Amino acid sequence: MEVIKIQLTERQEQILKIVQEKGPIIGEDIADILGVVRSTLRPDFAFLTKCGFLEARPRVGYYYTGKRLVSQVTEYVKNLKVKDWMSAPVVVDEGVTVYDAIVNLFQNDVGSLYITSEGGILEGVVSRKDLLKIVLGQADIHKIPINIVMTRMPNVVSINADDSLWSAAKKLVDHEIDSLPVVKPAFYNGREGLEVIGRITKTNITLAYVQMGLNDL
Repeated sequence: MEVIKIQLTERQEQILKIVQEKGPIIGEDIADILGVVRSTLRPDFAFLTKCGFLEARPRVGYYYTGKRLVSQVTEYVKNLKVKDWMSAPVVVDEGVTVYDAIVNLFQNDVGSLYITSEGGILEGVVSRKDLLKIVLGQADIHKIPINIVMTRMPNVVSINADDSLWSAAKKLVDHEIDSLPVVKPAFYNGREGLEVIGRITKTNITLAYVQMGLNDL
């Protein structure tokens, strides 16, 4: 997720430098150093405090927070958790046919299906691109089982619910995929595996980004 840096004015940079060196310091003293009246700096003080560069205390003055806006946004993004943004997964049994998978894909309006075996153990993932390839190959999609065309474990890229949304976004970008299954450890009949409990897509990441704007970060 790209973080946009805000360009401060020369006067705002001067104010920050003064507060760093002399803070806490009242607004009138800052104005005297810069050779202007206090009211001239009011918009600058409002902007710098709103962005988190400065904080103000009554009868004390302004002091430097030690943070720049970029670091604040980075901290916010890395504190977002996958579990708070994931969607419900669309899961199908490994015994279904390619035709059944295509129907499920379009009925649920998703880009990928997660394939599971008995006990809900994750076995693989199939995307729209995978299904398109098999259809264009003119195969009999009513007879081909989905496990023939899916990407199999352990080659499926997944994420945990407690991981950061930033980590999920990075995996989507690094692996050039559209979604990640959100998983947790599972055991069935003595077999160890992963259970799918959610999914993270590019849409989830976009919603989080929009919410950041609504929060006026």
